[in-house]
Order: sequence, then C-alpha cells, then structure tokens
Amino acid sequence: MHDIDLIFVKHIFVVIGIGLLIGLQREIYYKHRGREEFAGTRTFTLITLFGYLSAWIQHTIPFFLPLSLLVLAALVITAFIYKLYHDKYRGATTEVAALLSFLLGAMVAEGYLNASVFLAVIIVVLLEFKSSFTLLEQHVDKKDTSATALFLLITFVILPILPNKTIDPWHVLNPYQTWLMVVLVAGISYLGYIATKILGTKKGIYMTGIFGGLVSSTAVSITLSKLYTIKALFLKNYAGGIAIASTLMYLRVLFEASVFNLKLAKFLLIPYLAAAAVGLFFVFYLYRTSATHEVTQHNVNNPLELSEALKLGLLFGLILGSIGFFQGRFGDTGVYVVSALSGLTDVDAITLSLSKLAGSKISQITALYGIIIATGVNSLVKLGIVFVLGGRKLGWIMTLFYLLTLGTMVAMLYI
Repeated sequence: MHDIDLIFVKHIFVVIGIGLLIGLQREIYYKHRGREEFAGTRTFTLITLFGYLSAWIQHTIPFFLPLSLLVLAALVITAFIYKLYHDKYRGATTEVAALLSFLLGAMVAEGYLNASVFLAVIIVVLLEFKSSFTLLEQHVDKKDTSATALFLLITFVILPILPNKTIDPWHVLNPYQTWLMVVLVAGISYLGYIATKILGTKKGIYMTGIFGGLVSSTAVSITLSKLYTIKALFLKNYAGGIAIASTLMYLRVLFEASVFNLKLAKFLLIPYLAAAAVGLFFVFYLYRTSATHEVTQHNVNNPLELSEALKLGLLFGLILGSIGFFQGRFGDTGVYVVSALSGLTDVDAITLSLSKLAGSKISQITALYGIIIATGVNSLVKLGIVFVLGGRKLGWIMTLFYLLTLGTMVAMLYI
C-alpha cells in the first residue's frame, strides 16, 4: 500500500507539472496580446488532474473516462461557441489544448508517464511556434504546397522502390543512391527557397549554405547558382552561401578522416583547418557587405520541378557510371585516378575509403594526396557548376574563394 501511495503522489506531481506547463504558456501568450481565454494556468492544471482521476476511477467505475471526456468536450464547445459570438478571434487552439491536457492526465494514470511528459513538451513547443507558423502561411502559396507534395512523392514513394544495389558491370551505379542525391538536391533547393521567402535573401541563403554544406557542398552550389539566375540580384549573398558550404567541406573531410584514421587526420589537420579559416574570413567579408531586401512573394520562384529532378538523376547516374568504367580499367592501384574521378561527385566517399585503407593497403602519404586530389577536383567541379549555372559574375567571385582556400591548403602541406 505504501508503494501505491508513493506512485500516486509521483503521478499527481507529474500531472500538475504538465497542466502548469501548458496552462502557463496559454496564459502568458494571451496576456501579452491583451486577451482572455476560458482557461488559464489553474484551469489547465485542473483539467489535467480531471483526466488523471477519470482514468484512475475508470478501473472501479466502467465508462467513467469516456463520460468525463464528453462532459469536458461539452464545456469546451460551449466556451468556443460563446467566443464566436462575443470575440472576433475565432481560433480553437486553446480548446484543443484543453482536451489534449485531459488525455495527457489520463495517460499518466495508465502508466504512460514518460510519453505524456514528452507529448506535453511537444504541445508547448507547437503552441509557442504559432507566430512562426503564421509567418510561414503568409509566404507559402498553392504552388508551394504542390511542390511539397512532389518532394514527398520523390522521397517516400519513388526512393524506397529503387534497388539499393549496383546494376552496372563496374559495381558503382546504384539507383537508390543516385536518386538519393536527387532527393538531397531537391530538398536543399526547396528548403533554401522557403528560407529565402521567409527570412529574406541574406539570412535565408546563408542558412541554406550552412545546413546544406553539412551534407553536400556540390548540391548547394547547384541550388544557389540556379536560384541566383532567376533574378540575377544579391550577388554576394549567393556567393556567400556557396562559399560557406564549400568551407564546411574542409571541416567535414577532416572529421570523416578522424573517425577512421587519427594518424591520417593529423596530416590533414593543419592544411584543412587553415583552408577553412581562410574560407570563413572570406564568407564574413561577403556577409558584412551583402545587401538585404524586403521579402515579397515575387522575389524567388519555386525551383522544385520534376523535370529538374530527372535531369539531376541522369547527370549523377552518368558521372557514377563513368567513375565505374575508369576504375575498372585502372584497377584498385590507381588511387590517384580514382580519387580524381571520385572528386567529380563528392569527397566523402573517397575520404572514408582512403581513411580505412591508409596504413594497411596503402601508405598514409598516398591516402593524404588522394584526398587532396579529390578535394581539388571537387572544388573545380563546383566552380564549373557555378560558371555554367550561375554565370560569370558569380563564377569570378567563387574563383577568388577557391584560389585562396585551395592555395592555403597546398601551402600548408609544406610547412
């Protein structure tokens, strides 16, 4: 009996905490807007307790929980109808939150304590982000929702049905991984588009470069170069976004090497950190001198189209196929050739492969130069992408960036 009492007390404290958490958020939210709602901190706490006790009594009195929920729902609906007639604000967020609070209390009584606390935090976060959701609704139109549906289609319908194995004689071309790159580019493109519409060109593009650069600086180069050509404005913004993504590539390579081969990572440490430092200074200069503008619905066009996704899929498929062909010809001993060919797409795969082989199959120095070659080739590929898709103005700025960063990297090899 003593253990049951302790559990009961523990549950009561958790239930009160949940009610206070949600109720306090609601009360502060409406207080700052000079409005009143039917439920505040105390009411939400009592509603959560009501849910807990209803589920607890349910074990003695059948159907007590659903009847209690019906009573609460009737009260909430009555309050909502009253608000419709006496208040110009017609949202039902507080009413729904009250019903959810009741259910959270019932979940605690049924033993789902951790789940109820987790859900309570999620609910408070969603309630707190109302202004952000409102801002999103103001800048997203029907065309954007159609693009979102397309992205979900290529990600969750097409991608899972593709075979996750090589289908070419050189065992390189993998349909699943090829389409995954399409999804990646399309996703970065769409996120950058939404971020630019909401945050404006300056913040939106730089955030796209940061998050996209953690995955693929090549994809960011494609995306931002295409976005720049839509209006051919805010040159330094787009250059800065591509530059920050390419700067993160140096740090990403260093991290990947350190995971599998600390000795190789030590060889890479000074050259790659120095290149990253120079890149960050370059980005800082572009950011401080970048222009800002008012966000309007016509500043950018939605870049997510099925035809573009298919073109990207074909492009990456051809590149991977050519890598397999040349790799088959030169064999496993052609480390530098394979490194150069791998750099056509990205540096991650070759970095991880060479890090595993260094010290056993190949020397550390060979692996070091292989990664350097892949980095240089990948940088040249991205520069070519910028020139072709973004034009000469964007291309010349990025030429200066790569001369500074790659030059620093090579110079630090001999220090």
